[in-house]
Amino acid sequence: MNVGAGTGSYEPPDRSVIAVEPSSTMLAQRGGGSAPAVQGVAEHLPFPDRTFDVAMGVLTVHHWGDVERGLSELRRVSTRQVVLTFDLALQGSLWFAREYLPESIELDARAPTVAQIVAGLGGARIVPVPVPHDCTDGFFGAYWRRPEAYLDPEVRASISTFSLIAPAIVDSAVQHLREDLESGAWHQRFGHLLDLDELDEGYRLVVAG
Repeated sequence: MNVGAGTGSYEPPDRSVIAVEPSSTMLAQRGGGSAPAVQGVAEHLPFPDRTFDVAMGVLTVHHWGDVERGLSELRRVSTRQVVLTFDLALQGSLWFAREYLPESIELDARAPTVAQIVAGLGGARIVPVPVPHDCTDGFFGAYWRRPEAYLDPEVRASISTFSLIAPAIVDSAVQHLREDLESGAWHQRFGHLLDLDELDEGYRLVVAG
């Protein structure tokens, strides 16, 4: 089961998958070959106990209204649980958040900690997930070595962080970045990142069961 499945980008093609997604807009955007999906929320999963071998949630827990209840539901309906989240202590490591859009750090501060997720799953192991420089996904920290990408409105439209912050604030941050790229200021401060193949921005895989 894929909880908070969105359009299905993270669903493995070699497994039998059922998706759960609260947004009708996201459900409508799922492709014809996507796994079957139901509209619902993590806190009230419409399945009997132990229906699934694995329940996974990818960059979704921080959107849940009741994290403890949602994690309890994951444990109820599955034998194992896998959650991709982020370590709040390292969220400021992304230069775009720290230098251009600190409001995103304030926004993420409301998210559950890794320790809270581990506790909610009844114990788990934590696996760091460094982000490769050519990451094909489009989440917030994916473009750490491709700063020009944040100037693209289509890129920003696929990142929930930008939709949760006032447009005027986002526009100001983007303009600041554009000016720094044109002047060379970005490269003076962050050019060393261009020599790295991957970067630990705090993303963590929490595996239980």
